[in-house]
Amino acid sequence: MSRHETPSFFEPAEDRPPDPPTDGDAPLAERMRPRSLDEFVGQAHLVGKGRMVRKIIDGGGPLPSMILWGGPGTGKTTLGRLLARHVKAKFVPLSAVLAGVKDLRESIAAARESKRRGWRTVLFIDEIHRFNKSQQDALLPAVEDGTVTLVGATTENPSFEVNAALLSRSRVLVLHPLSESDIATLLDRALTDEERGLGKLCPQMGSESLRHLAKAASGDARVALTALEAATLATESDELGVRHIMSETLVEAIGRARFAYDKGGEDHYNLISALIKSLRNSDANAGLYWLARLIEGGADPIFIVRRLCILASEDVGLADPQAMVQTAAAAQIVQFIGLPEGLFPLSQAVIYLANAPKSNRIKRAYFAASADANATAREPVPLHLRNAVTTLLKDVGYGEGYRYVHDDSAAATEMPCLPESLVGRVYDPGDV
Repeated sequence: MSRHETPSFFEPAEDRPPDPPTDGDAPLAERMRPRSLDEFVGQAHLVGKGRMVRKIIDGGGPLPSMILWGGPGTGKTTLGRLLARHVKAKFVPLSAVLAGVKDLRESIAAARESKRRGWRTVLFIDEIHRFNKSQQDALLPAVEDGTVTLVGATTENPSFEVNAALLSRSRVLVLHPLSESDIATLLDRALTDEERGLGKLCPQMGSESLRHLAKAASGDARVALTALEAATLATESDELGVRHIMSETLVEAIGRARFAYDKGGEDHYNLISALIKSLRNSDANAGLYWLARLIEGGADPIFIVRRLCILASEDVGLADPQAMVQTAAAAQIVQFIGLPEGLFPLSQAVIYLANAPKSNRIKRAYFAASADANATAREPVPLHLRNAVTTLLKDVGYGEGYRYVHDDSAAATEMPCLPESLVGRVYDPGDV
């Protein structure tokens, strides 16, 4: 067994020793990992009645190779373990951060021996997107001939990070961020569970604090449970042995910015408003500060970069057309690589927009034209601008008098293109 492989507790029942007790020194998030699908919280679109994963488990397999794509703390590893258990397969976990081709070959050789003895093997590769092409290619033969069932976990878009050959042999399952009610359920369970949770420490937390913690976790169960454990251990027991967890302790446990930020509340819109208005005012320092407040509080970076794209045209526009190019590139990069690396293109876009010359020429031009468009909505299109697509239309004057500017350069100044009542109207005076 390689140094990166951990012993499996999910071998076929007749050869498997009893599951060992949960390590009491393990982090709370690890101790509270569901041991059955009944304990699994969230992802109803996958594990709900009649859904794909539930059908596999209820039917006992066969389990197809799959890629589990979702954010941190959404249950990828747990789901992989439960799938292996329910189809009575050996579970072999590897981390793509630590393992190499040698480790893969050793795991596949062990799986081949297991197959010979009638055992199925689920090879679980965490952060599979970190494997390079040659490492991913090394998996192909074993996946293709059924030596292993691959379950890969990734936080990155597998379309970009997993090679096409491996994708074609796998099902991609998307795991969504857990809802606030899902996380609240997990927190309640951890507070009361005396075997694996915090129950023996007698923690108590108000419903409002629990709700706020569930919201601050932003869909990541591990973040919520880690903060809960830290807050519980940091709280002293009263004379009755009860630990009353205060909101101030939770703030320190999860981080002040994350705990204070409410992505659905007023502050969400106040912060993005402060960012945009700072950039409009050419204040790069303030722009970076408000960007950091948003990011550290857990705001969606895609939401932020969309607003930056609007500003690039509305407030910079033709004063610096490269502003739109820079911001669009930042948007693509952020969507491609995510956080934390996406902080750099986001910050670059913020600094560029702050320092760019400002003009609302585009906005003024459009709304001036919009006002006339609404006021003259019944104004007919001039006949010379209409296409004479049939003989009848040509006979009634469609296209008559139209001048092709490439052959007749004077047409640019002599042929009007606005409705008759608006000829001479200027929406874009050309100023910057």
